[in-house]
Amino acid sequence: QLQLVESGGGLVQPGGSLRLSCKASASTLDDHAIGWFRQAPGKEREGVSCISSSGRPNYTDSVKGRFTISRDNAKRAVYLQMNSLKPEDTAVYYCAAVHRPFGLCVLSSSYNYWGQGTQVTVSS
Repeated sequence: QLQLVESGGGLVQPGGSLRLSCKASASTLDDHAIGWFRQAPGKEREGVSCISSSGRPNYTDSVKGRFTISRDNAKRAVYLQMNSLKPEDTAVYYCAAVHRPFGLCVLSSSYNYWGQGTQVTVSS
């Protein structure tokens, strides 16, 4: 059973940066696509970014140019560097994994392993 643990959330002022980490308990993440999702109060969960097993990223339009996803398979970790944060980025951020050894990742809910989430609050 793959377990995911997020960290790195917190309170930051608009324009600031945070780096989220997602670490896995499995022996390997190599064959998994990893996604970052977020859910704000009263809103549906949305896909933010994902990275394929080969390291190819995908972003939702609202974060392109501001967020960068990366992975370190040796550390069983995926990171989301978030720059130029805006109040509308405030949400609980979740990482998720799906076994997908080939092809691009997608920002849908077709992930079957989920972390507990980490709160990101952007406010002055």
